[in-house]
Amino acid sequence: MANSAINADTIASVLRGKLDAMHTAIDTQDVSRVIEVGDGVARVSGLRSAMAGELLDFTSSLTGEHVYGLAQNLEQDEVGAVLFGNVAAIREGDECRTTGRVMDIPVGPGMLGRVVNPLGEAIDGKGPMDTVARRPVEFKAPGIMARTPVCEPVQTGLMAIDAMIPVGRGQRELIIGDRKTGKTAIAIDTIINQADSDMICIYVAIGQKASTVATIRQTLEKHGVLDKTIIVAATASDSAPLQYIAPMSGAAIGEYFMYNGADGKPANENNPGRAVLVVYDDLSKQAVAYRQMSLTLHRPPGREAYPGDIFYLHSRLLERACKLDPAHGSGSLTALPIIETQEGDVSAYIPTNVISITDGQIYLQSNLFFQGQRPAVDVGISVSRVGGDAQIKAMKQVAGNLRLDLASYAELQSFAQFGSDLDKSTQYQLNRGARMTEILRQKRFSALDVADQVAVIFAGNNGYLDDLPVDAVIAFRDGLVDYLQASRGALRAKLTEGRISDETAEELKGAIGAFKKQFVASLKSARKHADNEELAEDAIESAAVEESVIDSAGTPGDGVA
Repeated sequence: MANSAINADTIASVLRGKLDAMHTAIDTQDVSRVIEVGDGVARVSGLRSAMAGELLDFTSSLTGEHVYGLAQNLEQDEVGAVLFGNVAAIREGDECRTTGRVMDIPVGPGMLGRVVNPLGEAIDGKGPMDTVARRPVEFKAPGIMARTPVCEPVQTGLMAIDAMIPVGRGQRELIIGDRKTGKTAIAIDTIINQADSDMICIYVAIGQKASTVATIRQTLEKHGVLDKTIIVAATASDSAPLQYIAPMSGAAIGEYFMYNGADGKPANENNPGRAVLVVYDDLSKQAVAYRQMSLTLHRPPGREAYPGDIFYLHSRLLERACKLDPAHGSGSLTALPIIETQEGDVSAYIPTNVISITDGQIYLQSNLFFQGQRPAVDVGISVSRVGGDAQIKAMKQVAGNLRLDLASYAELQSFAQFGSDLDKSTQYQLNRGARMTEILRQKRFSALDVADQVAVIFAGNNGYLDDLPVDAVIAFRDGLVDYLQASRGALRAKLTEGRISDETAEELKGAIGAFKKQFVASLKSARKHADNEELAEDAIESAAVEESVIDSAGTPGDGVA
């Protein structure tokens, strides 16, 4: 009995053992009630511990389902939040809890080839996705020391861009122009041209029609790049908050691949990160969605009724695009934001904001588009602030003066139409400019390899096009590309290895000269055949006219006696 006596020490030791074995965590949540809801915005009383950008959990008293919101306005007695999901389920008086975490979405390689909404949920009807991590939609951009200068090209396959306005990995290059001038076409052609590269592509559709997104998906699948592309869609029928976070969700998905290697582990010198291309189509609609949200939250409007932090919204999004240094895995995130202008007004609020944030702009002009110049790039105000660093050496060598030559041609052309007597140098510049402009025309989905682009521009610079009719220039270009691909593989390889040496230049001139002889002969033959056909048609028409004249005249003796 003495051994089994219970005393204070025994009780203390037993309690100490029990307490040591306990593993508990304290979860603190603020709980409050919705005091007003409407237009996708809820106002919640209290929630004093809520953070800006924190995810809030709303519980519907009608259905019991959970709807998430994003804390935006932190006021003294209430919090203003925008709602995602089934907004209609939330009523006044419903419960709202803080979650203690900022908004994040699921990410992972399982998203490749899929269409997802800005919340990271599949919307293509192919079932659930396998995601391996979550990333915040808002993430601090890498600092200066973690970056390295842009030095690798992103080949678009479009000569007008790769030669004059090159895009590099880690760059932010704005595509700007009026609606229906080919902005999305340039972005989609760039994605398609990555079929044989190591780049992962993300296309973010903001405020587009669902039918347009479906057509783009079908186009990417047809050209074999859908399996390395992720489409983030916030269509025109989606709420303003979803359109607002869509670009940031696209950036978050891209950052997963940039900051992690192919094995899914953090990137470093021995485990390189991936190269990612993100297209934001378009940020004008995101700005409108953010303006709608802000006005509904009773934030004071500024210029053009946009809130004062609209510049900060786009700057913190686009600053996430970068080229990381080797210590961080050498990954890259290249951004192609798209902005729609009204009647070519690039001095409007949103266009000037984004122009000042990006590393250059590709300006598309509607006049050029309607004249048949596709892509309709205005070389006068289009610029890449990375320049030759984003080109291979051979391209930099042959395309060095192309922008200036075409700009001079456009200026001369406007003056030449008022005069008839032109000196020889002006005529030479006009003839050369017309052919170099023509050679830059490309149809959709007809990308050219960079080696072929170098060869074609080299041919133009060295006068091989000067004596050809303008309407035969594109046929010459396409024929030369086919000729080089079929019989000059070694020469094409030399063009991508470095600068064009004197020996390589002579070999290239020989190849172009040999093809031109064939082309001119076939062109003369085709023209002669066309002339013969035209003569034959004229003869048939003349015979028919003569026969009709005889018939109308009648036979002798038919007249009135």
